[in-house]
Amino acid sequence: MISEPNYADELSWTDEAEKMLKNIPYFVRSQAKQKIEKIARTSDLEQVTTEIVEQVRLEFGQ
Repeated sequence: MISEPNYADELSWTDEAEKMLKNIPYFVRSQAKQKIEKIARTSDLEQVTTEIVEQVRLEFGQ
C-alpha cells in the first residue's frame, strides 16, 4: 500500500504568492492552500511562487 508522504514541514511562500492566497475566499482558502502546496511539493519546489498559485487557479477555473 502506498501512503501519502509526510508533509509536516511547511513550505515558504513568496510575498506575492501570499497576497494571491489572501484574495481567495476564506471558505475555500485552506483547501486551496493544501492543493497549492501539494503541487509545489510534487514539483520539488521549496517555495510557493505566484506561478504555482496561478496554475492552481487555472485548474479550478477561476
